[in-house]
Amino acid sequence: MRGGPGPRSGASMAEIGAVAGGAVAIGDGLILAAGREEDVRDQIAGRAILQELDAQGRLVTPGLIDPHTHLVHGGSREHELALKLRGVTYLEILAQGGGILSTVEMTRAATEDELYVKAKKSLDTMLLYGATTVEAKSGYGLTLEDELKQLRVAKRLQETHAVDVVSTFMGAHAVPTEYKERADAYVSTVIDTMLPEIKRLGLAEFCDVFCEHGVFTVEQSRAILRAARTLGFGLKIHADEIESMGGAELAAELGCISAEHLLAATDEGLNAMARAGVVAVCLPATSFNLRVANHARARAMIEMGVSVALSTDYNPGSSPTESLQLVMTLACLHLRMTPEEVITALTINAAHAIGRADQIGSLEVGKQADLVLYHAPNLAYLPYHFGINHVDTVVKKGRIVVTDGKVVPF
Repeated sequence: MRGGPGPRSGASMAEIGAVAGGAVAIGDGLILAAGREEDVRDQIAGRAILQELDAQGRLVTPGLIDPHTHLVHGGSREHELALKLRGVTYLEILAQGGGILSTVEMTRAATEDELYVKAKKSLDTMLLYGATTVEAKSGYGLTLEDELKQLRVAKRLQETHAVDVVSTFMGAHAVPTEYKERADAYVSTVIDTMLPEIKRLGLAEFCDVFCEHGVFTVEQSRAILRAARTLGFGLKIHADEIESMGGAELAAELGCISAEHLLAATDEGLNAMARAGVVAVCLPATSFNLRVANHARARAMIEMGVSVALSTDYNPGSSPTESLQLVMTLACLHLRMTPEEVITALTINAAHAIGRADQIGSLEVGKQADLVLYHAPNLAYLPYHFGINHVDTVVKKGRIVVTDGKVVPF
């Protein structure tokens, strides 16, 4: 599968460049050659081959990329399941002090080491299911020190784990209890205190905001993202997840690298995103778990020319799953995407959504040697046979990091 100068959109999302009888040659953690086996062997003729891994007819893809997770957090929220079954909505739970705010309490109470152990376990699971690069958002601290605590854990994971971790600051995930009815004051704290210190410490590459009714308005979101852009952060936005707020339009206006969720995005907003080159990160496991009537309109997005990526949205409330393979199935069944579009959305387009397309997301010479081998004969088999883990082997930067269903110590 090859990448290109920009994220895939329209019909090109289904063009994956599948190669029967293919091979990949790796050296120093990078791809040296990729294509038909005989061609690859010709290209590396004369080089000493230290190890050969026979795929034995199995499907091989680039390493999967999860471009939207809330990896580092304390506790879990399984008690909310009963509320959801009684019809209590996501925003109603949040307004009652639950949801994100309950996870904030648990995250604040946890030590940095406790957060690391919990997040590492989830990252191990993500790796076992084929994810080789993961974005991790903060946003469960909502004080400077607790946001820094989350971001330090993400940095530690990046330094110690086989999976690459890309950090996003999301102090504007909710208005904390101590700022109730004073959202503008909290916005000022994010802008004047949190963003400059996080930038000084180099703990996050992107800034994200939850632009939603009852959370942050378009005006508040614009102010935070403009301040972040001035400091040199890349921009992301949780946009139009539950109500149409103009978040997609704001993403286009500010040139965000991605806009995420988008269940309620208007045609005008999506067309603006297409013109601005903003990647739409769709999260079908979240809409599935929240039991909403309508899912993100990925089919329409693709037809409009919007570049679509997919992600788990792993978090303790609305999407407590680490499985990108589950996301594959849900994207086919609920978002009406083809298997080819799905793999594009989880590789090269996901790489663009986190600013890494020059390094990962496709099997091209010079890119990181991140590959997944599956117990599957073809691509369609992955979403078709759902509810199990198809991964046989994972290679990260040229090194085998998963084999026989187990993580190899890094």
